[in-house]
Amino acid sequence: MGRIAVASIVTLWLIPISILVNQIVPEPYMDEIFHVPQAQQYCRGNFRSWDPMITTPPGLYFLSLAYVASLFPGLFCMQAVTSFSDSCSTSILRLTNGVLAVICSILVYDIIIHLRPSLDDKKATFHAVVLSLYPLHWFFTFLYYTDVASLTAVLAMYLLILKKKYLFSSLLGALSVLIRQTNAIWMLFVACAGVIEFAQSHQKYSVEIDDFSTSKEKDDLSAHRKGVSTISNLRKRKGNNGAKSRNKFTPQTSVPMTHSSGLLDEIHGIIVISWNHFWELLVSLSPFLAVFVAFVAFVCWNGSIVLGAKDAHSVSPHFPQLLYFGMVSALFMFPVHFTLGQAAFLFRQFCKSKLLSFFQWFMSLIIGFLSVQFFSIAHPYLLADNRHYTFYLWRKLINHHWSTKYLMVPLYVYSWLSIISNLAKNQKKLWVLVYFFACAASLIPAPLIEFRYYTIPFFFMVLHTNITDNKSWVLMGILYFCINCFTMFMFLFRPFSWKHEGGTQRFIW
Repeated sequence: MGRIAVASIVTLWLIPISILVNQIVPEPYMDEIFHVPQAQQYCRGNFRSWDPMITTPPGLYFLSLAYVASLFPGLFCMQAVTSFSDSCSTSILRLTNGVLAVICSILVYDIIIHLRPSLDDKKATFHAVVLSLYPLHWFFTFLYYTDVASLTAVLAMYLLILKKKYLFSSLLGALSVLIRQTNAIWMLFVACAGVIEFAQSHQKYSVEIDDFSTSKEKDDLSAHRKGVSTISNLRKRKGNNGAKSRNKFTPQTSVPMTHSSGLLDEIHGIIVISWNHFWELLVSLSPFLAVFVAFVAFVCWNGSIVLGAKDAHSVSPHFPQLLYFGMVSALFMFPVHFTLGQAAFLFRQFCKSKLLSFFQWFMSLIIGFLSVQFFSIAHPYLLADNRHYTFYLWRKLINHHWSTKYLMVPLYVYSWLSIISNLAKNQKKLWVLVYFFACAASLIPAPLIEFRYYTIPFFFMVLHTNITDNKSWVLMGILYFCINCFTMFMFLFRPFSWKHEGGTQRFIW
């Protein structure tokens, strides 16, 4: 019932806003000028045609072909189109993401239920709806970009590995890489999460077996003592033998496998369990390894991780990108991270181990300042394109004054420490570490500040942060709703033009 409710609610806003967007902006806009013509080439059966400005693989276009193929018989019977290629209009191609957004909302609901099975169905539905309103995900639902398809494939891959369906999960991992190549990193993250989940489930099984053995020994001992007590009055002369017999059945001390809070202990435990089940793990996760090896071979053959426009998207050590992600994500979860309660919690954590906490904060600040000083990148697209909100954030905030970027470092550090502390409440420390490395590997090489790149790591973060109070979810939903209204209003009703170039320009993320 929850899946139907989530899908219905998402569809309620999807249909009218899609109609409005296609009426006001009927022609391809921004990156759509590359994606839409390329998809239409595929609709004509011209699979050898490729626009050299497109940086991502053709996974989205194949999904669109499948979607259009499902619509074509109905459209043809209604005489709405005369050929298959006519079905690939801009509006229908955009609707591919609309359908995927509905599927994505259902996947979010299923993951929430799987991670927190005790959660009430109504609350899980509400949480899934709020996450479907996440502004970066919501906005690009109505345009023909790769973001919605990318997120849907990654979440489907993750849900299947949580359910231990490794082969199907790896196939969706391959699809996610075909949609956006950086998803290879999230495929590795999902595989690592699968190993952690595998080890954790076997650890629980070992504890249950150990508890069962201890309980059985106690039952046997109790039964034996009862038998000895019954016959002791008849055979008093064998009392000493009875005592020896009781000593014989005294249970040995058992040391069950318990969850340790230490990172090194977690790593050691997972290595031991993985080694003991090496072949089982290898067979289960070998499809992920095959996909990753194929991806590495492609990168070596291609000479770059991107397909086209390699000069504009060359890999660069953009460490501040990770800092920006932490702050932006924390702001999108402000009822969780920017409250007096959270600040008090972090202060108590600091007081528990002052020396270690001081060292962590000090090193984090030093790394933050060094990253901002030596690795800040002002990409030409960021400086020249005033259609993006990041253009104004860079000029009016980050680069407003020479000192501003340094003054923001403590905010970056606080955001990340708050994120990590919240994740560590419910996840193993090793999981949090792997998540951090996945964020770093996917974000740092990107020279351009694009909030769209933050969507997948943000969803993993929220899904694994146990936000229990309804107030936080309500406030997040209100925030997302207000931002979505503003960005869509600016996109549709506040167009502008450039003196040096014709055409209508619109504000976009």
